Amino acid sequence: MKAVILVGGEGTRLRPLTYSTPKPMVPILNRPFLEHMLGYMKNHRIDDVILALCYLPDHIRDYFGDGGDFGVKLTYVIESSPLGTAGAVKNIAQHLDETFFVFNGDVFTDMNLSEMLETHRRKSAKATIALTPVDDPSMYGVVETEADGRVKCFVEKPRREEATTNMINAGTYILEPSLLKYIPPNENYMFERGLFPLLLERGEPFYGFSSQAYWIDIGTPEKYMKINNDLLTGKISTDFPGSMYKKNIWAEEGHKIHPKADIDGPVVIGRDCFIEPHARIVGPSVIGPHCYISAGSLVEKSIVWHNVAIGKDAKVRQCIIADGVNIGEGCDIAEGCIIGKRVLLEDKTILAPDTKVMPGDDISAS
Repeated sequence: MKAVILVGGEGTRLRPLTYSTPKPMVPILNRPFLEHMLGYMKNHRIDDVILALCYLPDHIRDYFGDGGDFGVKLTYVIESSPLGTAGAVKNIAQHLDETFFVFNGDVFTDMNLSEMLETHRRKSAKATIALTPVDDPSMYGVVETEADGRVKCFVEKPRREEATTNMINAGTYILEPSLLKYIPPNENYMFERGLFPLLLERGEPFYGFSSQAYWIDIGTPEKYMKINNDLLTGKISTDFPGSMYKKNIWAEEGHKIHPKADIDGPVVIGRDCFIEPHARIVGPSVIGPHCYISAGSLVEKSIVWHNVAIGKDAKVRQCIIADGVNIGEGCDIAEGCIIGKRVLLEDKTILAPDTKVMPGDDISAS
């Protein structure tokens, strides 16, 4: 079965994390987000995947190669300029000669794709759109359907009291190749505002697939933190990397955790990490590979990427720390801070809540 993943651009809402890391490579439990997606798709016999890329494509291609190590076949198509969601699919039409899935590249879900495909075929649909419920539909475009599931209309950001449904576009579609004729070539063209309304006008068999499964768009720091926490706390089933070091603590090979380190799970610790005595880690937290957590330091409810050094008596609370960051002794990093790649925080630096530090900056205590 074939699928297209729309990788998209930088993901500005996740800056400074995505300034030099494409969104599919942002780590979830120490594995790239795209790796989780491919595993999920493979479980539903989707093993021929085309990546529509635009931003920093070499980062993705260098890691995943032809996909063989991940049990899938990968094809890369790079856009010279953004073509929109539908335009990106039109750009790879030569690869799409059978029923295919389309996925937004920043959505994490465990909905039943096999059931969605069976519904698509049973209804002889030309297009099927996955729908998911939300508490407040006024923030989204809602999708109204008939009793048999046929899509009736799209309503963009209705008032909460006026919304007739709380079902929104979940960013997963099944399409027949015959629909590609409706998408203009070499144009920025969207599913939501272009192709889907056109299909309704032309009376094409277009159905919704409603799902109560877990669903989240990881495109903000808050949602990125939430997906890691939800996996750590068991709200979504997953395989944890490494082996169980202690109850609710998973550690990969090569770690050196001092017996007097204080770790309160759930916590995932990457390979070759060094954790000194009296360092404290409070979950839910993720510590990436090759990190050094010094004596007396505190890492609380945080996501720490690769090759991060946290100095003696430093405090990191509810933060996201990207690759190669060096946090000096006695630093105090407040809640909601996001620190980009290769940042140097000098000793005793204090960062106020929700501070964002761009990659490569050097921040002194003064």
